[in-house]
Amino acid sequence: MLCIAHRGGPGPENSLEGIRRSLAAGTPAIEIDVWQCHGELWVMHDRRLGREIGGHEVITDLSLEQIEALRLNNGEPIPRLRQVLELVGERALLNIEMKGLDCAQTLVNLLTAYSRDTGQSLEPYVISGFDHQQLLQVQHALPDVRRGLLLYGVPLDVQQSLDALSPYSVNISMDFMRDELIQTCRDNGKKLWVYTANHPTDWRRLIDAGMDGIFTDHPDALMRYLNNG
Repeated sequence: MLCIAHRGGPGPENSLEGIRRSLAAGTPAIEIDVWQCHGELWVMHDRRLGREIGGHEVITDLSLEQIEALRLNNGEPIPRLRQVLELVGERALLNIEMKGLDCAQTLVNLLTAYSRDTGQSLEPYVISGFDHQQLLQVQHALPDVRRGLLLYGVPLDVQQSLDALSPYSVNISMDFMRDELIQTCRDNGKKLWVYTANHPTDWRRLIDAGMDGIFTDHPDALMRYLNNG
């Protein structure tokens, strides 16, 4: 069972501080979200400000200077993806979820440049998203980088999606754990990762169901639970 720190792990979500805490706890996998604005990939979840970051604007409507001036509730600026890549290195699997439009090519360019500059393999990365067209772009440009097929609900034809995108994992909501969906993924040899589970009774259910990974906001607690059997 893979423990995956959801949105970087213990808060603030998608912050360098939260990711450092997840790494310090030995969390084997970390998930973050990225938006493309002004040719940069910014690590944050919400399209509109106001929940974790002060303001009310839509992130993609802001100028570069306005985005750089934003602060998380711990005083950090919004991280750029390159900063997260440098922080995580090869210490954990990094699941990068594309949010919004026009992430794919910027992500491909950044990962290619980062690997070239540092000599680091692209093996530690899984690229995921609900926009399966962008996943297809990533597949064509970086076929060796693993992909996570994100689903909320049950597609009409799961097999067609698996054939088209050849994902490493299928990341499904705990609300839609349909037997047919699970069996199709297993028949195709895909990892099944489930989001977002924060309670021991849910962890037990997912372990008993044979899931391969759990996205959680409490990775330290989940790892203790797994270690204690």
